Amino acid sequence: MARTSGQETREKLIRAAEEVFAAQGPDGAQLRDIVRLAGQSNPSAVQYHFGSRAGLLDAVMTGRQARTERVLAPLLDALDEDCGVPELLTALVTAEASLLADDRGLRCLRISSRLTHETGLRTGSPHPVLGDTGYGRLIARLGDRLGGLPEPVRLERLDLALALIGAALADRARRRLDGVEPLTDDAFFLADLVGTTTAFLHAPVPDGT
Repeated sequence: MARTSGQETREKLIRAAEEVFAAQGPDGAQLRDIVRLAGQSNPSAVQYHFGSRAGLLDAVMTGRQARTERVLAPLLDALDEDCGVPELLTALVTAEASLLADDRGLRCLRISSRLTHETGLRTGSPHPVLGDTGYGRLIARLGDRLGGLPEPVRLERLDLALALIGAALADRARRRLDGVEPLTDDAFFLADLVGTTTAFLHAPVPDGT
């Protein structure tokens, strides 16, 4: 029998983790279920290859980000420097929605929605993981377009807008995995998500702010 390389074993564990984390949640998932689904006989396989549950989750999310970055980066580069909020949100939603194309992406959307994200946007110091990524550059450009808002409102709305998009896509993913027919087709859903999020970001600021 041919031996499996370390990289192949890591990939099997990552794919198994995507399935189990999506079904049971990142905190509730049993590592033994992941090891078994990956076809590994060593019960300590996760610890050996990733150090811990957190290390395995990081690997899953790194792969997820890489897939969306490959879609987002060229979309962002193609936009005019003076493009508006709708165009920027369309690029973001299109990249995130690319994960709706297969079960692996659907599971990653579900996992993302179950994590507590600390983007750092509310403090004005984006999380280092955003770094020099398309996602980070897009957020910065969105912030520039909302420069007329009071800073606390701008920072909070940006953070909430990203949460709204993530939650909406995760709900779409859950329904698709469960075999539930959506109320609207994907094209309408995504256009409506862009429109709704744009309206949220541009909503009038209440008096007294």
